[in-house]
Amino acid sequence: MAKLTVEDLPLEGQKVLMRVDFNVPIKDGVVGDDNRIVAALPTIKYVIDHGGRAILFSHLGRVKKEEDKPGLSMRPVAERLSNLLNKPVTFVPVTEGKQLEDAIDNMKNGDVLLVQNTRYEDVKDGEYVKRESGNDPELGKYWASLGDVFVNDAFGTAHRKHASNVGIATNKPGKAAAGYLMEKEIKFLGDAVDNPERPFVAILGGAKVSDKIGVIDNLLDKADKIIIGGGMAYTFYAAKGIKVGNSLVEKDKIDVAKQILDKAGDKLVLPIDNVVADKFNNDADTKVVEGDIDDGWMALDIGPKSVEEFENVLKDAKTVVWNGPMGVFEMPNFAKGTLEIGKFLGALTDATTIVGGGDSTAAVKELGVADKLTHISTGGGASLTYLEGKTLPGIAAISEK
Repeated sequence: MAKLTVEDLPLEGQKVLMRVDFNVPIKDGVVGDDNRIVAALPTIKYVIDHGGRAILFSHLGRVKKEEDKPGLSMRPVAERLSNLLNKPVTFVPVTEGKQLEDAIDNMKNGDVLLVQNTRYEDVKDGEYVKRESGNDPELGKYWASLGDVFVNDAFGTAHRKHASNVGIATNKPGKAAAGYLMEKEIKFLGDAVDNPERPFVAILGGAKVSDKIGVIDNLLDKADKIIIGGGMAYTFYAAKGIKVGNSLVEKDKIDVAKQILDKAGDKLVLPIDNVVADKFNNDADTKVVEGDIDDGWMALDIGPKSVEEFENVLKDAKTVVWNGPMGVFEMPNFAKGTLEIGKFLGALTDATTIVGGGDSTAAVKELGVADKLTHISTGGGASLTYLEGKTLPGIAAISEK
């Protein structure tokens, strides 16, 4: 998939519309975690260093009623971006109209402007109309008319068909390109799924099998091994006739789990022991058990033998994709399995290692091994959709070379 990139576009003197992912936590008017803003800097800097006028669009949170708007303004983001770029960023507090058009007309080469939260367009005159998130064709056309070329650097929303990504891109035929972040995601996730160096091992965790059925199914045809951890492991236990006690099980997915087990053969690697607790609480009584889990106990993390088994599978891997925790990561007493896997991945020097999803990413950052991994995906939902082998509308709409 050879897509246009930002380096293929003429930038000098051009009004460059850019979709970035600045969906960051804001508390009391201050940006908390600015990782997503930092991730977009290389593309923004490239545009302004080459004489482009950067006009940035991003959503922030969900806007479903007028009262949501004041707390979800992009103004704090503009201030943080200005600090990071060490130059002024013009913030326009509206998403359409003369104020926005005049501000864009007044830009000079190398200037940066941030448009108000694109999701403001989801509520008009107090009514929830979803113009942005429903990809209203007139809105996409209007935003596209504000600039000369379009750069999409928001992988986190690539699985969504919105006016600010697909809408603008479809109105800029031959002039819609991927930014550096988007290009990197396409390269690493695309290569991992379509052309992995083998052995290729996928590690899938999280609570529910239902969230990952499509991913497991797609990867069974591509991966050499799939390691299963987290709550969803126990639906597979139930499918194998292993007692699960009070562990999380999706009863309506046991038959699906049986079908996956039949198809997978020895490709699927399940935990062999578990840390079980007598209640869902960090301070619960715990013990490590192999095999059946007694009534009154629930599995909340993988055990030491499972960690050893998983590491054994991973040690010769050349490509690893990890999405989802091995246990209840938010409780420190049940985070060990996730952290051990993260630490082991950080030590794999001869493999392409790709991590996606909030808890897996948090784990590698907590361990300080993030810089030892090949790629940390910026979009949990988007990376899952990619791993399912589905088309991502935001990427499909970028122009081909």
